[in-house]
Amino acid sequence: MTKLRIALYQPDIPGNTGTILRLAACLGLGVDIIEPAGFDISDRNLKRAGMDYLASVALTRHVNWERFEAWRQESGRRLVLASTKAAQPYTGFAYRDGDVLLFGRESAGVPDHVHERAGGRVLIPMVEGQRSINVAMSAAMIAGEALRQTQWSPPAPRA
Repeated sequence: MTKLRIALYQPDIPGNTGTILRLAACLGLGVDIIEPAGFDISDRNLKRAGMDYLASVALTRHVNWERFEAWRQESGRRLVLASTKAAQPYTGFAYRDGDVLLFGRESAGVPDHVHERAGGRVLIPMVEGQRSINVAMSAAMIAGEALRQTQWSPPAPRA
């Protein structure tokens, strides 16, 4: 199994989703969108944020959590949930190639039954009193650490 994946659970904000799609295209990561999303996936804000990178991302849409979970289990991938309720800092977690990095809704995170399915839960430590970091920034931080640990090497420079 190869390639880390980023999964978005019922994303609310098209600009954040577009930014994550662009990040994934640039780093060679797959993306799973677990619907329903809080916006039309063809939304112009999504396209503007993703720019011309959208054609380069390996995007899979799942009509609901159950379909995503069936795919994930069948493919033998571990689910790693980013959560403000987690105890383990994201930099202290041992990522594996093929992990699915799951990020919840901007407005509500993920429900308890999703938390229960995660094989790992990670936290981005923050200054006391702050609620959360933007989901696209969180995805970039955690994906970067996961890539570093799984021996990712950048593509050769363009000539």
